[in-house]
Amino acid sequence: MKTMKQILFTAILAMTIIACKNETAPEVKTVEVETKKSEKVLNPDAKYAKAEFGIDGMTCEIGCAKTIEKKLAKMDGVKSAKVDFDRELAMVEYDEAMVTPTILSETVTTVADVYKVKDMKTVDEFSAEKSCDKECCKGKTAEEKANCEKECCKGDKAKGEKMACKPDCMKACCAKKA
Repeated sequence: MKTMKQILFTAILAMTIIACKNETAPEVKTVEVETKKSEKVLNPDAKYAKAEFGIDGMTCEIGCAKTIEKKLAKMDGVKSAKVDFDRELAMVEYDEAMVTPTILSETVTTVADVYKVKDMKTVDEFSAEKSCDKECCKGKTAEEKANCEKECCKGDKAKGEKMACKPDCMKACCAKKA
């Protein structure tokens, strides 16, 4: 029993020595740092131009189109940027003294190698999105009309034209013409 007491005493003493440290916890200090968020300042006296151009290679609206739109909008000298995924069209208003169409094109292609700019042109007004006026799209809900437009009302997106029905389209509006 005496040996057991000595072993127990030695174990408790060893644990006390190991567990008790004279080190204090490190002091955590919070330092406030002023961060200056750089906001774009647009020159009110600048001459702004509007450019429209097609973008090939986009595969999705959120990942591709929004990424390109954000990249263009963050550029110095760009007043506004809008990328329409469905029409594969970018519309950018920019300060002519700071930005050129070539710079806009380079910005799009640097987002990813798969994006290609086509039909770059300066315009007075941005083209409005046209709605499908085919019989199959009339009198439908907004969601049904959007699906119809995607299926059989596609045309030359850059020119805003509508094409005839696809040869393999099985929609009612296309079946009548076949």
